[in-house]
Amino acid sequence: MAELKAQTPFGDLLPLHIGDMTVTARDLGQLTVLGVFDPAALTKALEAAHGVAMPEPLQSTAKGDARCLWFGRDEALLVGPAPDEALAKHAALVDISDGWAVAELQGPGAEDVLARLAPVDLRAAAFKPGQTLRSPLRDMPAAITRTDTGFLLMVYRSMAATLVQELRRAMEAVASRR
Repeated sequence: MAELKAQTPFGDLLPLHIGDMTVTARDLGQLTVLGVFDPAALTKALEAAHGVAMPEPLQSTAKGDARCLWFGRDEALLVGPAPDEALAKHAALVDISDGWAVAELQGPGAEDVLARLAPVDLRAAAFKPGQTLRSPLRDMPAAITRTDTGFLLMVYRSMAATLVQELRRAMEAVASRR
């Protein structure tokens, strides 16, 4: 019988350092999609249970280890803690933790790297820390969030190796021009 061994989404593909840029795997804790039934009641329940509000479109809210990301129309992503049971009265809760791979891209060329991969303006003037969106990243559906130090990139777990491959190519191209 084969012996199964637990493996992170990126295995040994990360960390990746090219030029002044770095990509590292991130474990954000539990990832729970909130399919919203009642936005006002859900915001109150989120604030009471986790200290975060329901985010406006393209925004995120955070307090301590809890973060709530806008994830689409009538959807949010609770990142970090397991959801409080009270949230189930106001939203459908779906644990997607094992289905996603999360990496953080940092460094002075990060915006240039993403400009090669995403069809949206992620420059600091247009996309501030705390903002988040869903966008294709090359050919992969992704969630992109700007942090104070770089970008969180979330793709389906099955796309983890492809994400690293595409980031490597773009990082090498950006680094060769510096």
